[in-house]
Amino acid sequence: MANSRTIHDSARFGLTIERLCRHLIEEHGDFADSCLIGIQTGGVQLAERLHHRLRELGVSDLPFGKLDITFYRDDFRTKAGPLTAHPTTINFLVEDKRVILVDDVLFSGRTVLSAMTALNHYGRPSAVELLVMVDRRFRRTLPVQANYRGLLVDSLTNEYVDVQWRETHGTDQILLLGS
Repeated sequence: MANSRTIHDSARFGLTIERLCRHLIEEHGDFADSCLIGIQTGGVQLAERLHHRLRELGVSDLPFGKLDITFYRDDFRTKAGPLTAHPTTINFLVEDKRVILVDDVLFSGRTVLSAMTALNHYGRPSAVELLVMVDRRFRRTLPVQANYRGLLVDSLTNEYVDVQWRETHGTDQILLLGS
């Protein structure tokens, strides 16, 4: 995509992670009945970062998992070929837990719907809360809302939000890409 601009730089990125962690601590206390589950792949990167920072802040017994939704998506088979599956790693039951479901960008809501369907195979949670780094609030096709969001972005249909991580891209930043 030809045009891009940074809408969240590394310094603000770190502050956003910190704010999300503090908000989770405020809402979940000791996290006794909670768990953190990242949606493959972007949500896992965010969930890992949150889990690491929460441990630094003294939250030591928060179950953490990774959820692949490939086979639950309605666009599994596309013209470009089938999507690539990633491993699911949930070594605990979500039965009666407050699940904090984590994704990098909330756009249409379809990924979240697929994740909630996949999550049912691991038990019946008492609640499912959604945490996203970026909420693209316009163009939602399903009635999905984030409980926790790092950044609200209003974008055009032909624009794309790219969350970049220092582990894979060399720096933490969020770009808005346009045609």
